[in-house]
Amino acid sequence: MGLTYATILMSNTRKPELKPLEVRCLADTGALMMNITETMVIQLQLHELERPSVTIADSSIRQAPFAGRIDFENRFCFTGAFIPGNGALLGAAPMEEMDLIVQPSLQKVTANPAHPNIPQYIMY
Repeated sequence: MGLTYATILMSNTRKPELKPLEVRCLADTGALMMNITETMVIQLQLHELERPSVTIADSSIRQAPFAGRIDFENRFCFTGAFIPGNGALLGAAPMEEMDLIVQPSLQKVTANPAHPNIPQYIMY
């Protein structure tokens, strides 16, 4: 087994005239949120909404979240994303919101086969 990646589309909901950005993300079920790079922020002309403090894996504290829309196959969600580093990471929260599953043996992220047409949410 190796690392599993997903290709998503990110867009700026405040500027729908901008072309969505195709992003290859590491699918990390151990991470909660989504992370993207400063370059992606510039390309999508995203604006910072607030600056809460977040602790990342190396125990350092960083700031600078912003909002964006992500699409995966026939699913989408609106999510906040942090700008912590050099690559894009798709965490458990947006994967859960889009009802996606990680298949490590296939190194693939897919829509939940139990709900192939529309996501089903767990509300408890």
